[in-house]
This record gives sequence, structure tokens and C-alpha cells, in this order.
Amino acid sequence: MNLVLMGLPGAGKGTQAERIVQKYHIPHISTGDMFRQAIKDETKLGLQAKSFMDKGELVPDEITIGIVRDRLSKDDCSSGFLLDGFPRTVPQAESLEVILSELDKRINYCINIDVDANVLMERLTGRRICKSCGATYHLVFNPPKEENICDKCGGELYQRADDNAETVENRLAVNIKQSQPLLDFYANKGYLKTINGLQDIDKVFADIDELLSKL
Repeated sequence: MNLVLMGLPGAGKGTQAERIVQKYHIPHISTGDMFRQAIKDETKLGLQAKSFMDKGELVPDEITIGIVRDRLSKDDCSSGFLLDGFPRTVPQAESLEVILSELDKRINYCINIDVDANVLMERLTGRRICKSCGATYHLVFNPPKEENICDKCGGELYQRADDNAETVENRLAVNIKQSQPLLDFYANKGYLKTINGLQDIDKVFADIDELLSKL
């Protein structure tokens, strides 16, 4: 099974990716992992990617796509893969179609874990972290026994700068704008399957599992 996994920040994509990989024994392929491996292996494309990353620049599509092509042609992808973080744009999605055609493969599903942006605001802005031991809490879903005090070590809890409301709102807006054309692309191809991410984690996976068990 060849899958693309999508979802806004806080939708639970990472948790569901772990469960899919564990049950179906396919590699979880993220853009970051691919880049790191290509750089570690000192492949030509990996070194080219590193030169852009070292300057803090975006890696051009032709390099990213070359690295994806190399990764998907490896033996561990023969029974399928789960792509996470790629494609990010319609041109990348179109290039992926070409790559897969060359490898005699096709996408089975683009699974989108759908959660309302207002709910994601609550999820993402409610996180608190202990300054001393790093334990993580959530004001709604996993609150400390005593306000702003860590249950484990008594340390002070704080909110990360990138978890404040303004930053989260901007991040979600950018992601929604970026992902919508991609969702439309996969909907037009007939690959898009939307999963209700507002449900309990186990129910979200049960819905995904029901979908995948038909392949």
C-alpha cells in the first residue's frame, strides 16, 4: 500500500503514522528523514541539499524530488510506504505521480486527518512544559494537579513561544493555505480519504485501519 498522510499541526498525524507503520510494516518516510539519510550517506543529491540547508535556504524541488525518487526505489518500499511531509505542493504531487509511474507504482490513498482549526488552536495553545524536567502537560486534556506546578518535580510550567495564540494561528493559516490545493489535487484523482480527527485516538486509527484493510 502506497500512502500519503496529511493533517494540520496538532491533528494527531504523528500518532497515527506510528500505528499504521506498526501494523502494516511499511516504512514511514518523512522529508526530514530522507534529507538526513541522504546527507549521512553523502549522496550527490544529499550533498546538494546540505549546501542549501546550511545557508538556511529551501531545498529546490528538483533536488527534493530526486531524493524522494531514490528513497522510493529502495527495497524496503517494495510492499508500500507512508509519505509524510511530501508532497507539499501540487507541482511536487505531479512529480510524485511521474516517479511512481516510472517505478510501476501508484498512490492508493491520500489520508487526511481532519480537525477543525478552532479545536487545533485549543490543542496547540494549551500545552505547558516543565522548566526543570521537561514533562509535558495540557491545560484541558492533561492538566497538572496544581496550577503551573509540575506533578513530577514541582518545577514551574511555561508555554513555549511557538505555542502562543498568535503564532499558532499564523502557523495554522499558512498550513491551511498550503494544503488546500493539494487536497483538491488528490480529491480530483480519487485518492483522497478524509478521517474525522476529532474522535478518540483509537477510533481515528480504527477508521484508518478499516480503510487500509480493503487494499
